[in-house]
Amino acid sequence: MTAATIQLAHPLTNEAPVQDGQTAPSIVPPLFRFPSLTTTVPKEFVHRAAVAEVMLTDWKRTDDTHFTVTAQWPRGHSFFSPIGGHHDPLLAAETIRQVGSLLAHAEFGVPFGHQFLMWDLEYAVEPDQILIGDTPAALNIDVTCTEVKRRGGTLAGLRYEAVIHRDGKPTVRGSASYTCTTPAVYRRLRGDRSTPEGTSQLPLTAPASPQSVGRMSPIDVVLSPVGETNRWQLRADTRHHVLFDHPVDHVPGMVLLEAARQAAAAALKGSTMLPIGIASEFHRYAELDTPCRIQAQHLPGTTDGVKSILVTGHQDGNLVFTSTVKALSPES
Repeated sequence: MTAATIQLAHPLTNEAPVQDGQTAPSIVPPLFRFPSLTTTVPKEFVHRAAVAEVMLTDWKRTDDTHFTVTAQWPRGHSFFSPIGGHHDPLLAAETIRQVGSLLAHAEFGVPFGHQFLMWDLEYAVEPDQILIGDTPAALNIDVTCTEVKRRGGTLAGLRYEAVIHRDGKPTVRGSASYTCTTPAVYRRLRGDRSTPEGTSQLPLTAPASPQSVGRMSPIDVVLSPVGETNRWQLRADTRHHVLFDHPVDHVPGMVLLEAARQAAAAALKGSTMLPIGIASEFHRYAELDTPCRIQAQHLPGTTDGVKSILVTGHQDGNLVFTSTVKALSPES
């Protein structure tokens, strides 16, 4: 066989090369040949620098106030590590947070560079539905926007509710609300603290014993002991690769949620507990250059083995946040 008679199939169309007088075959882009491929949404939409920290995989608008979002939780995570065979429930909080910023940018037209202020975030999980399986957890999320506030045609605030399903079963119910501002308004609001470069930080304090707050590594501890029962100082290590995924000018809300989880674990004597629900309200920015005092107290009543702990944070005598943590022993 001579070289002139050899015919190789086209790598995309699987058709033979074009001969003289023939019409060229249409090339099918790889994306259309593999319609079921899964990837994460753009990391910029969910305010993450690391692609590995993006939980959401796709979204679709149903109508002006309803959306469906898909997500995936890994079987293992460098920070949100498994608890007694369960996915860490704080993955639900991070997923709900990411949903809000995704919709703001991708569906409500908020430009990159606008600043978001979370006012509240809560979740409640079904423990049996967050058991770790043989594959990562594939999730479908129904999102309802209950309050859409606009200013001059631009989104100014949003409240939304999310129901996360796994294998068709309700797994998490949650909600959140936030406001967003332009860079100019944010600079006026924050003054010299409006950028990470203009923000000073407290010296990093010693961590509490990891086991006392339900953690394995001191790197992941966000509380420092102050010599008083159920009281700590917030320990904000801006070098932490997950809690501080990128430079910020204040303590992120997820760090405060983690402080609430750890304070609750300590108040329960460091027992391995599953935070099956957290309801948090954020009253003001938590500053990086001012000590934030964390306090935990038991709330009365225990239902089906669930214990409730109220965690508060204060700076300069002002209330920064409150979180009510509902904890369940994984064995239960």
